[in-house]
Amino acid sequence: MLNCVCMKVNVEDYIKSALKEDITSEDITTNAIVPPLRQGYAHLICKQTGVIAGLDIFSHTFNLIDSSAHFETDYKDGDFIEKGTQVGTIYGNMQSILSGERTALNFLQRMSGIATYTREFVEELKPYKTKLLDSRKTTPNMRIFEKYAVKIGGGYNHRYNLSDGILIKDNHITAAGSVAEAIRLAKDYAPFVRKIEVEVETLKMLDEALEAGADIIMLDNMDNETLKIAVSRIGNRAKTECSGNVTKDRLKDLGEIGVDYVSCGALTHSAPILDFSLKNLRALN
Repeated sequence: MLNCVCMKVNVEDYIKSALKEDITSEDITTNAIVPPLRQGYAHLICKQTGVIAGLDIFSHTFNLIDSSAHFETDYKDGDFIEKGTQVGTIYGNMQSILSGERTALNFLQRMSGIATYTREFVEELKPYKTKLLDSRKTTPNMRIFEKYAVKIGGGYNHRYNLSDGILIKDNHITAAGSVAEAIRLAKDYAPFVRKIEVEVETLKMLDEALEAGADIIMLDNMDNETLKIAVSRIGNRAKTECSGNVTKDRLKDLGEIGVDYVSCGALTHSAPILDFSLKNLRALN
């Protein structure tokens, strides 16, 4: 992941910020106990079965403290690993390993948890054309990591931020006065290459969105019977996205209804972590 220049530029400041949060002046416990020049290693152990994501972030966290640190592993992001697996070994200054341990593990655990949770959702949709999307319901300053983890789990990214795409929601419609007026204003303002997505809550709003020429229609908080009617009515006139009350148990129904996309904020706001630990710290000299 960090081999991509744009990713490295974007994530490095966030990793540094996380390290600053954990080390304001020094790691007083480590500095008291471990000699400053001692080199060593520790093993990364997976404590739960799941999908791993964030190995480069884990490694780079140590590199920002100790440029000589290096991580050796035979695994890659997206691999499914069993509980108890020794994923790899981090080598470097022992003080740096101890000082960076929690921050590095926090990134890895959070990202792997999201990838694992996403994979469970994706498996439910495998027989269908429906694609799984994330949302902007992310942890502040963690969005780039969390959306990357969704992709590793097999999902797709919705817009990354407010500059990425036009999504007209209920408050935009209220501000504009109607669905049609909101779409007209968006078309007048945005470059012609931008697609326009609009959120609708009723079949009446759906008809207005279709008439106004929306490219993508988000069917928000509709029950399955209403969704069936909406998808049939839309046909090939726009792409369809289902949002709201999307649970894993409901995914097969949504796939059978035939929506093009399902967006689910829970992928990033409700995924439990996948637990890892650093063990067996040893000196090399």
